[in-house]
Amino acid sequence: MRKLIVVPARLSSTRLKEKPLKVLAGKPLIRWVVEGCLKTGEEVLLATDSERIASVVKDLPVKVVYTPAELPSGSDRVAYAVKEEDVDYVINYQGDEPFVYPEDVSRLFNALEDFPVATLAMKDQKTYRDPASVKVVLAKDGTALYFSRSPIPFFVNTSSKIYPLKHVGIYAFRKEVLMEFTRWERGELEKRESLEQLRLLENGVKIKVLLTQNYYHGVDTQEDAKLVSEILLKSFTK
Repeated sequence: MRKLIVVPARLSSTRLKEKPLKVLAGKPLIRWVVEGCLKTGEEVLLATDSERIASVVKDLPVKVVYTPAELPSGSDRVAYAVKEEDVDYVINYQGDEPFVYPEDVSRLFNALEDFPVATLAMKDQKTYRDPASVKVVLAKDGTALYFSRSPIPFFVNTSSKIYPLKHVGIYAFRKEVLMEFTRWERGELEKRESLEQLRLLENGVKIKVLLTQNYYHGVDTQEDAKLVSEILLKSFTK
C-alpha cells in the first residue's frame, strides 16, 4: 500500500500575486507547506507549473512533476502528477495551506479504507458569512451533503445544536477515484461556486469529513498572509 502527499502549486493566482513564492515569517509559502508535509514521514511530491517554485524546495527530498498551467483545479494538477505513479492513496495538500499536522494526515489516509474521498473541517463561527471561507454541512454518517461559499446551514433557531463548519481544503483520494474525477466535466455547481469538490458530489461520490481541532488558515489574500505570518512566527520559529 503506497501513500503519497502531493502539493499542487501554480505561479499564477487571482488575489495574491505569485502566491507560492510569498514570503511568510522568513520563508516562501510553498516552503512552509512542503517542509510541513515532509515532517509527517510520508512521501511528498510537488506538482507545479513553475521552475521558480520548484527551485524553492530543490534541496529537500521531494520529487517534482511539472504540470500544465491551464489545468482547472488543484486536484486536476495532482491527478496529472500521479497518473504514472504506482500509488494507492493520494492526499492533495494545497500549496496555500502552511499548517500541517501529522495526526490529521494519518486520519485522512485511514479514512480511505472506508470512503473513496476524505477531507477536513473545523468549527468556526467567525467566517460563517465570509464568501472566501467555504462551509460544509454533513449527513448523519459524517459525509458531506454540500459545500458552499454561502453561510450554510441557515439558522432559523439560534439555539440549534448544529454549528457552522469551515472546510479545510485538503483532500485524500483513492487513486482510481482521483483519476475518474479528472474525466468528468465541470458541473454547474462547481462552476457557480468555484469549488472543485462539488464535481465529486454532483457525480455521487461520498466525501468523508473529519472534524479537527487543529488550526488551519489558507493564504488567499494579503490580509491572510499577514495573519498567517504572525502565527507562524509565534508557533513555529521559537
